[in-house]
Amino acid sequence: MKKLLTLAMLLTATVALAKDIKTVVVTTQPQMHCQNCEKKIKGNLRFEKGVKLIETDIEKQRVTITYDAEKTSADKLIKSFDNFGYKATEVKPEPKKKEEKK
Repeated sequence: MKKLLTLAMLLTATVALAKDIKTVVVTTQPQMHCQNCEKKIKGNLRFEKGVKLIETDIEKQRVTITYDAEKTSADKLIKSFDNFGYKATEVKPEPKKKEEKK
């Protein structure tokens, strides 16, 4: 019985701690072209409130930011790029194409 009660309490605590984690993908101007650009972006974004993960892709010219939506928003993160000399534009996901029937 104690195990069941402990499990129920643990599950309740887990649900209470659940966060609203979201992701935004942006492209930058000027474009990233080297590791120093990546370091500059990551080094500055990591201090923004709510940022959980920053991934950069020079080839695709994308910065993917995972953040806690209870602490910040995509708009605030995009505006924060101005503070270190970049302009960020959100990349909207492409709509999925319907498969043609044969």
